[in-house]
Amino acid sequence: MEKVLALLLIALAVVYAVPGPRGIVINLENGELCVNSAQCKSKCCRHDTLLSLARCSPKASENSECSAKTLYGVYKKCPCERGLTCEGDKTIVGSITNTNFGICHDAGRSRE
Repeated sequence: MEKVLALLLIALAVVYAVPGPRGIVINLENGELCVNSAQCKSKCCRHDTLLSLARCSPKASENSECSAKTLYGVYKKCPCERGLTCEGDKTIVGSITNTNFGICHDAGRSRE
């Protein structure tokens, strides 16, 4: 029992020794390696090709290519910034094959 308590105290000391709000596994900055979008501050973990390493990236701006959703937590194109909508393929097949790309548009702006 004493060994378990000692290990717990050591683990807590290591956790509190991490400087600043940036995490090792979560709260990652853009450009850092990731395996899931939940790890990134921007909530977008993306890769260029299937064999490339995924990195945290900023969300897509207006009139940029975007992905509506992902099933795997890693995007090929990032979702839109807040206030924008990704207009494109929103089918389950597009999500599975990671080909559900669209363009970010301002939902509040009227179309001309």
